[in-house]
Amino acid sequence: MSDRFFGFYSKIFCFWLLFTLLTLSACSLPQRVTAEERMFRDFSLEFVAQHEIPKEEFQDTVVGGLSAIAYNREQDLFYVLSDDRGNLSPARFYTFKLKVQQTNQQIQIASFKPEKVTILLDENGQQYLTGKIDPEGLTLSPRNTVFISSEGNPTKNILPFIAEYDLATGKKLSDLPLPSIYLVNEKSQGIQENLSFEPLTINRTGLPQDPFRVFTATESALRQDQSPSSDPEERVRSRFLHYVVNPVGKPIVVAEHLYLLDPAPVETISNGLTELVALQTEGYFLSLERTYGFTGAGAKIFQVVIGNATDTTKIESLKGNIAQIQPLRKKLLFNLQDLGIYLDNFEGMTIGPRLPDGSKSLLLISDDNFNDEQITQLFLFRLIENK
Repeated sequence: MSDRFFGFYSKIFCFWLLFTLLTLSACSLPQRVTAEERMFRDFSLEFVAQHEIPKEEFQDTVVGGLSAIAYNREQDLFYVLSDDRGNLSPARFYTFKLKVQQTNQQIQIASFKPEKVTILLDENGQQYLTGKIDPEGLTLSPRNTVFISSEGNPTKNILPFIAEYDLATGKKLSDLPLPSIYLVNEKSQGIQENLSFEPLTINRTGLPQDPFRVFTATESALRQDQSPSSDPEERVRSRFLHYVVNPVGKPIVVAEHLYLLDPAPVETISNGLTELVALQTEGYFLSLERTYGFTGAGAKIFQVVIGNATDTTKIESLKGNIAQIQPLRKKLLFNLQDLGIYLDNFEGMTIGPRLPDGSKSLLLISDDNFNDEQITQLFLFRLIENK
């Protein structure tokens, strides 16, 4: 009797154990999330539409070389900078109007047309002489002005600068201070030709009269930061500058960090960080890296986080071992080459208006270099924050 009793319950236990093991094996355990993965926001990008901006003249200026774009949400207008150094028309930025339409659930760019051109003027109210400015970055400030970066020209002893301009008149109002390590000297120090301050963005938090933060970076490494290695996998070492602009007193540099570019493909002529966009959450950005070479152009959009990045303000050269330096962390959001369509020279990026379906938008614009064989593209993306 007792043997049959224990035998019966032994079989029951075996069946229960087998059922439990099968159930557990059928259910996947939750993936472990690293601390670095938790640092990033859960964003994704979805390509929506593209538009080609025609080559034309507008108000006696040549529309081209469009290297930066910023959106004015209050006016529903875009400010687009031309990188013309005054060779074809005076240094300038345009005011554009975007029209988007939705037909049968398909969102398209109906038009993107200039409505105004604003000529840039120096602090004396005069137009810039040819070659005295190389405008590359533009961002809209909370006090209804624009900040514009100029790459300068080291071979002609023309200094780079980041300056604030009146939005209506285009007149220069003030300058941001540049640390001396960015200025070219006889010690092989400073910016490289045509590879300096291209990205520019502002974090617009608080009221218009409150302090705000300006961020810029070098498109490529400073001369003293170039790696001596010939390894194609060696990553370019750009510097990322962080300013605070106060309503009273002079702007100050708060910090500087190391930004590492992705390795460039083979046969690349130009590889650089061409744009930054500050997100609403402080310390978070989108970055645009562009490559250009014999096999065509490429572009990647990353999410960037300051986190606990090392302050490199007092490090004169990043040429040596940087193992002790924590760079800005970044995560690939979108590789434009995955679209499988022609890409031109993308240099500008901005958060745009809400799309007809209510989602956030992100726009990219390309610089045609005033080249008849290139085009000016406007790409529209849906920016999705997954919950």
